[in-house]
This record gives sequence, structure tokens and C-alpha cells, in this order.
Amino acid sequence: MSNLNWDDDTPEPAPGEKASAQASGKPADVLDLADFHGMARLIERMHRRYLDVVRVGLSRQGVEDIGPVQALMVMLIGEDELSVRDLMERGYYLGSNASYSLKILVDAGYINRAANQRDRRTARLQLTDKGRELWECLRRMEQAQAEALVRNETEVRDLKASYRTLRRLDRLWGDMIRYSCLDFD
Repeated sequence: MSNLNWDDDTPEPAPGEKASAQASGKPADVLDLADFHGMARLIERMHRRYLDVVRVGLSRQGVEDIGPVQALMVMLIGEDELSVRDLMERGYYLGSNASYSLKILVDAGYINRAANQRDRRTARLQLTDKGRELWECLRRMEQAQAEALVRNETEVRDLKASYRTLRRLDRLWGDMIRYSCLDFD
């Protein structure tokens, strides 16, 4: 498929970044703050790269009327019918950004936005046929990426462990904000 070396999982050190715990002679079970800091930076970099991958995928499919952020919204809606609030919570969008992206998706014909019958102030979102076609294309793209990344049982376990760690970090950061646990003294 490509000439990328998927077996090289050596992290790329950033300028000025300390060596990992193992390279510095520390026991492997001791947390090196540079690893934690590097992980936070890696998450942000991976998000940007993922948006670039989606952008390239959209371009190859001839989709020029939306960007990668809107495409991710299509992925979040999928086969569901969601309220705008549900979409924002699933995707962690800010109100003004979500509204702008939703307007683009409605105008381009990817989603229907209809007033809720019970509460006319709220809207329900659902993919149109055009949106479902894009959703299926994006799912195939994600499937190909997953198959390139995970090729055996060990890699499946590693991916699941990574996911659990990222979920714990997400909960930690969310709880710190929600419960004002930001007192570092």
C-alpha cells in the first residue's frame, strides 16, 4: 500500500526534549514528566495530522464543499438522529464553531436540520443521502487506516491499552476542570 515503516514506533524527540525514562537509566515504571508532556503535545499533533489525512481523503473523493472538521461532524452523526447539543457533546465543539460548521453542512446538502417537534427551539440533525454517501466513504477510509495500523493480536491489545489510557487522561482533565481541581500546591 505504501512504503511507510509501520514497525518504527520510536517517538520523534522534540528539540530540547529530555530522553525517555529508559534511556536515562530510570526504571521503566517511574513516570518521566517529559513523557507526559510529550504525550500531550503528541495528541495535539496527531489531531492536526488526522485532519490533514481527512482533508486529503476528501480531496481524492472530489469533495471540495466541506472541510475536515465538517467531515468529522458527518462521522459523529452517522446513522443517528442527534440534537445539536448531543453533537456538540460527542465532538467537544464550541457553540459558534459548531453552528458555523452545521450551516456549511446544511448549505452543502450533507445534513438535514429540522426543528424538534416537542421543543421548537431545538433542532434535530440527520444525514441526507449525500451525507450518508460521504459517511460511508469516511468509514472505509478509517477502516483502511485501522487495518494498516493493527495487523495482529498484540497490536490490537496495544491499541486498546492506548485507547484506555487516553480515555483516562480525558476523564482526568475533564474532572480537573469540572471540579476545580486545578490547585497545584
